[in-house]
Amino acid sequence: MLIMFNRYLNLDIISYLPYRMIFSLLTSFFIHLYITPYFISFLKKYQNFQIIRKNGPKKHHLKKNIPTMGGILIIFSIVLSTIIYCNLSNTNIWFVISILIGYGIIGLIDDYKKIKYQNSQGLKLRWKYFLMSIYAIFLIYIIKNNTQDIFHTELIIPFYIKNTFEINYLYLFISYLVIVGTSNAVNLTDGLDGLAIMPFIFTISGFTLISLFSDDINNSYYLHIAYVKNSSELAILCSAIIGSGLGFLWFNSYPAKIFMGDVGSLSLGGSLGTIAILLHQELLLIIMGSIFVIETISVILQILLFKIRKKRIFKMAPIHHHYEEKGILEPLIIVRFWIVSLIFVLIGLISLKVC
Repeated sequence: MLIMFNRYLNLDIISYLPYRMIFSLLTSFFIHLYITPYFISFLKKYQNFQIIRKNGPKKHHLKKNIPTMGGILIIFSIVLSTIIYCNLSNTNIWFVISILIGYGIIGLIDDYKKIKYQNSQGLKLRWKYFLMSIYAIFLIYIIKNNTQDIFHTELIIPFYIKNTFEINYLYLFISYLVIVGTSNAVNLTDGLDGLAIMPFIFTISGFTLISLFSDDINNSYYLHIAYVKNSSELAILCSAIIGSGLGFLWFNSYPAKIFMGDVGSLSLGGSLGTIAILLHQELLLIIMGSIFVIETISVILQILLFKIRKKRIFKMAPIHHHYEEKGILEPLIIVRFWIVSLIFVLIGLISLKVC
């Protein structure tokens, strides 16, 4: 939208990419600083409080009067900043916004049902996955038919000297797993104050850099990454996500005053997966988003081992609850997970040139 105004105002600074990235980040950040206190009061007035799992850590019952559904404001600030500062003729922008809103609606239904029926189950699991799957498949179909390039059937492999691997139509299935899997992984990680949002910010920051490099054919060749025309516009959207995440963290850091709820975690995870697909860096997402992968694997291992041997590998899953049950203080777990996440993001960025 700002690009359109620039045609009439003739201010080159407005269209300068780094400035748009900074303005996008700051706009979404300050939206949170200004609106969130009022939003918290609104949620408290209508008793939209977090529903605590009965079989979760006992300490979490102290958080039962903390408002949830803060993800609504996350989505709002991201979409508003994106509309203001991005070139809206870029279809990649709309792909990410659509998953952000679509998965946000699914998460909102889930949160609403939890609050209405005072039950942590919310939307039934089969319906949740069905809706997420249908939306992901539809989006992948649209992406495939609107971005025709040679990388649609090639998987870029970090740390591998040949760098790409031809997988043909299996790529579509992998894309589906990336979107749905990342969305659920972020959702599983969102169990402690600020635990999910900071690793998410680190990971999306890594993809911000990749989106800038991918838009230049020389840089993409040098770094052995896919050349994606006009991918730099994604950097502005990513900046809006970073700013929104930081603004949310201002109120979500320990002790949290608000939670994002499924409306936030599902939408953010889905948008991260979509950005990875658009940049053709699905496997790099596994490295940079390793915290989310570890959390998901801990749940899978816990379920499988219990079904097979009737034993638990962790005191409680996801793994952050395991450390809670071991008596480690919540802030300590959170900060250490942040550190590990940052290290994995740096490893992921290093892998771009290693091969």
